[in-house]
Amino acid sequence: MRGLGLIGLVLALVIVGLLAKKQMTSAASSARPAVPGVAAPAAGDAPVNVRDQAQQVQQQVKEALDAAAKTRQMPDDN
Repeated sequence: MRGLGLIGLVLALVIVGLLAKKQMTSAASSARPAVPGVAAPAAGDAPVNVRDQAQQVQQQVKEALDAAAKTRQMPDDN
């Protein structure tokens, strides 16, 4: 009985490891934008430096948060 439990545990670990590996390789190769609704930059549109890229990401996040907050506004109960 213990051998059967050990085999089941090893099999479960192998399956989880394979699924994790598959998901990591597919996540690394996908070209989805970081913020929904914002187009991913083209291959030749690399930012000039890290500061510009950071400012661009901050602006995109701010716009996404503003849009989310606008849709969540509730009318006042009077």
